[in-house]
Amino acid sequence: MRVTTGIDIIEVERIKESIEELGENFLNRIYTEKEIEYCNKSGSIKYQHFAARFATKEAVFKAISQFISGREEALWKDIEVINLDGGKPVVNVDKLQKNFKKNVDNIELKSIDISISHIKEYAVASVVAVFDN
Repeated sequence: MRVTTGIDIIEVERIKESIEELGENFLNRIYTEKEIEYCNKSGSIKYQHFAARFATKEAVFKAISQFISGREEALWKDIEVINLDGGKPVVNVDKLQKNFKKNVDNIELKSIDISISHIKEYAVASVVAVFDN
């Protein structure tokens, strides 16, 4: 078993500006349909939710980067943050496992645990990834 970590923090304003300037092109390159739908339902704090998911994707990438061949565009959407019925955010590991099967021999991503938080100005995410090898 192998455990890795990743962390990221981002200014909410940077994500807001990217969405306002690049619109659908930015959203559809970075986020899945489920993520866009969830964030857009958040009213006045939707940019905080988009930023938190962006930070999570960056933190996950940092935790898994040594086990993948490169940072492909598809990887952004392979890291999907969904919410359980009680509201807890989790990473949809099934999407990521496809990437590992293509790129790395004898490594299996078993689980990812995330913690995300956001305030008006910042969003932060911390990730712990567990692998079998």
